[in-house]
Amino acid sequence: MWDQIFSSRMSRMTASEIRELLKLLDQPDIISFAGGIPDPKLFPVTAFQDAFAETLGPDTQSEALQYSASEGYPPLRDWIAEQMAKLGVPCTRDNILITSGSQQALDYLGKLFLSPNDTALVSWPTYLGALGAFNAYEPHYDRLMPHANRTPADYAARAADNGGRVKFAYASVDFANPTGETIDRAGRESLLDLADDLNIAVIEDAAYQSLRYDGDAIPPVLALEIARKGSIEDCRTIYCGSFSKTLSPGLRVGWVCAAKPVISRLVLMKQAADLHSATINQIAITKVAKACFDEHVSKLRSAYKKRRDYMLNALSKHMPDGVTWTQPEGGMFIWLTLPDHMDGATMLAKSLETQRVAFVPGRAFHADGSGGNTIRLNFSLPDEATIEEGIKRLGALLRG
Repeated sequence: MWDQIFSSRMSRMTASEIRELLKLLDQPDIISFAGGIPDPKLFPVTAFQDAFAETLGPDTQSEALQYSASEGYPPLRDWIAEQMAKLGVPCTRDNILITSGSQQALDYLGKLFLSPNDTALVSWPTYLGALGAFNAYEPHYDRLMPHANRTPADYAARAADNGGRVKFAYASVDFANPTGETIDRAGRESLLDLADDLNIAVIEDAAYQSLRYDGDAIPPVLALEIARKGSIEDCRTIYCGSFSKTLSPGLRVGWVCAAKPVISRLVLMKQAADLHSATINQIAITKVAKACFDEHVSKLRSAYKKRRDYMLNALSKHMPDGVTWTQPEGGMFIWLTLPDHMDGATMLAKSLETQRVAFVPGRAFHADGSGGNTIRLNFSLPDEATIEEGIKRLGALLRG
């Protein structure tokens, strides 16, 4: 019955392989490299306990438990604007919208830009959650390659052949999920050139921007565009940030930073969807961010850098010939490419049965269904002993 009355877009929506794999965390004998999960032992619990106690105190309890503005809690938007200025993005609170995690921002942006048969440019592979958010709006995908020689006319022609036009390029430019790779400055500049030529938006997913362990920071795409054009109001880049990888994923607080015409339309979507993000969570995040954001992020960098290094060393010791992997400068992920004859999903089934090690097969990160011989590993959650044992078991599995 229901299949006959569901909308056509439901055929584009499938379960997230990552969310399904997270259910395995309840099984104590599973070594999981599957989720992109912060280590809960590193959450700033005391700071949040103090923040929530203060938030529910006599001075702010009524505000914390009440409806609030769809744009978000003004002191939080002011704090984010200050942080964006440090990244080379001068803006005001009017350029900031608070969302329920950056995932909600991606859903809103898909709704804002995509009509059926329009084209979104994404990398191969790309963030699975972005594909899930965009799929509901029935787009086609084309491969975004910042350093390739494809011309704007080529992208436009392929989009026209599919019955629409290119609407945006989506890129996670720092320590991308799933590969851990970073787009260099030249690639970011090329991305802006392409966007100007095609008259499209750039969606910059900056979920991992704060988690750099090596190398020099590269300005965000939005900062590079402001340097070209002088003002955020003249820019086509839309920056999506999040506190999920730094302070807490459970509070679901993210943000969009963009020109005011974009923000005003996203606010209309927010009003229609959920009115506003949880007021109490926004106030608590503001208090914790003001109290200890830089200190806490420094602690995360130190801990996660050690785990990344430990996983890279374990891969060098235990992986068989023919397996290669990325060398991320930050973030939470390492991306493995297996020999061509191996399939990540098949190997996962064998691994769960024989080795009790979980990871994410790579095919789901590819909009065209390719990448069967790839897998994603997370290093932020497991400790060093678990990393060593898990990679040892995975190496034994891949040796056959």
